[in-house]
Amino acid sequence: MKISVPLTQGQLPAAYGKFAQPQTFKNGHPLVSFPIHITDVPAQTASLALTFVDPDSIPVAGFQWIHWTAANLPADLTEIPENASQKPPFSMIQGKNSTASPYINETDPTISQRYVGPTPPTGIHQYELRVYALDKVLDLRPGFWMNELQHAMSGHILSHQKLILPYRG
Repeated sequence: MKISVPLTQGQLPAAYGKFAQPQTFKNGHPLVSFPIHITDVPAQTASLALTFVDPDSIPVAGFQWIHWTAANLPADLTEIPENASQKPPFSMIQGKNSTASPYINETDPTISQRYVGPTPPTGIHQYELRVYALDKVLDLRPGFWMNELQHAMSGHILSHQKLILPYRG
């Protein structure tokens, strides 16, 4: 399996994080998700899942910041279009991101259970996008936590791909 994301000068475009247009923010959070191209998915794939996290947030927040989790995407997808998190053109379930944690306690599910874009304080953070091809549709409900996704995927990953997507602070 292969995944790709269009970059601008080697980085995730400004439109998908803290430098996005003000009208794409809600409660101070950028909400427009980036497009993802997917190819060479194994023939026996039953569903896809994804995670988008910031390990470089550990020194700032004390934990890896979760920006987006989604599961049960159709196995035959070749593209997840821009803003699919807020306006999905296909069936999927989305999990909680780190704004749902007790530290932030965002209660609006259009923020806490969707994509929330990068907003690093300074420097360039190396965000990790992972897309998984799975041999089953996962038994998860909307608003699942990332650890629940990881447990549900255990033993069912046919293939996965990781991309590092830099974004500047």
